[in-house]
Amino acid sequence: GNVTRISPEAPVPVVEFKRESFMPGGAANVARNLTALCATTELLGAVGPDSAAAELGRLLTAQRVGHRGLVTCRARPTSIKTRIVASQQQVVRIDRESRDGLDPKLTRQLLALARREIPRAAAVIIGDYGKGVVTQPLLDGLKELCRAHGVWLSLDPKPSHALNLCGFSLVTPNRREAFALANLGDDTRHENPLADKNLLQAAERLMNEIHPALLLVTLGEQGMLLCQRNCKPLHIPTVAQEIFDVSGAGDTVIATFTLAIAAGASPVEAAILSNHAAGVVVGKVGTATVTPDELLASFAK
Repeated sequence: GNVTRISPEAPVPVVEFKRESFMPGGAANVARNLTALCATTELLGAVGPDSAAAELGRLLTAQRVGHRGLVTCRARPTSIKTRIVASQQQVVRIDRESRDGLDPKLTRQLLALARREIPRAAAVIIGDYGKGVVTQPLLDGLKELCRAHGVWLSLDPKPSHALNLCGFSLVTPNRREAFALANLGDDTRHENPLADKNLLQAAERLMNEIHPALLLVTLGEQGMLLCQRNCKPLHIPTVAQEIFDVSGAGDTVIATFTLAIAAGASPVEAAILSNHAAGVVVGKVGTATVTPDELLASFAK
């Protein structure tokens, strides 16, 4: 909508409603990013017995995202984030969700569904949004399944709850999450990430403590830092021209990187691709996806 005046009731803006739209978020946004890049995708997760779950199912079907792996938890609602946007600026966000741990029976149900899907998968992505669905038993079960079938396993972590994050193919924290996972303070920031001693220390500690094959730290307007064994860290500057909305940019990064690896790209190639993909989506309003044509256009600039 638009803001044209301040409320007489309180010093807050009055947003005149223009339109509303509904988009999959969280792990569903990762899935739709994969589908937009022509991957066949199956989504696993938990929803509530509500109208939001039905709407999510309709949206996923329309966007060709498989969602047979969604389980219904009667004790929790489907997570909803409502963003009020005026003149392309977010005014406020309202979250309706539960952060309670998922019932162990539903965790076992998710693992049973994963056991059916993983043997035919090229890669698995875990998006931990701190809502209680990603638990240690789920992580351990997925790691065991992926290891048994030689499947790439990526994780977008949430350091707000303590989990053993060892043994992943790729871990993609943002800067704040990387410092939290490394249990370090981030008191200074250098304009050149490769000269940022605190950042390099955090990355080195994560490589040594949780042993991912690859660590990709997203740095917002500074781009991203790629770390891999026996190689110097690589800084990839952002290619974003305009930034309207960073919502879901991390989803785009992990989706594009993982899909590129599954298609045979090197880690550096995958990082460059995901950096361009992020540069495209932050120029859009709301959680967004990138198409192959948009990626090609980004490289052509």
